[in-house]
Amino acid sequence: MRYSWYYKIPLFALLGILALAGFSYLVMYLWNLLIPGLFHGPVLTFWQAAGLLVLTKILLHTGGFNHYRRSNWNSRRYQYWKTRMEEKMASMTPEEREKFSEEWGHCRPGHWRHMHEHFRDKPKA
Repeated sequence: MRYSWYYKIPLFALLGILALAGFSYLVMYLWNLLIPGLFHGPVLTFWQAAGLLVLTKILLHTGGFNHYRRSNWNSRRYQYWKTRMEEKMASMTPEEREKFSEEWGHCRPGHWRHMHEHFRDKPKA
């Protein structure tokens, strides 16, 4: 028998609630085991532990469904475009670089002036 997607939604919601409850219980247990004895801190209830777990997820934004780090993707994409722009600027004459800098320098203030200075003394390939 094939299950339709609308049968799976309640199942995934139930699994999510059970996972949150399990992690909340684990946080509560570990907190109450360690913090009051070591630092004389408060004892947490189950709901406080659940709130703490959700709060740390929101503030730290780690893990989750997307295990591929966006910052890694952005870093590689930035490096790719930076390399292409450096190659393009290196192949330009000083007049072309100046014109390009005047037309596109407003996108990131000071950025293209830095690029222009970087390639100023390099001979044209």
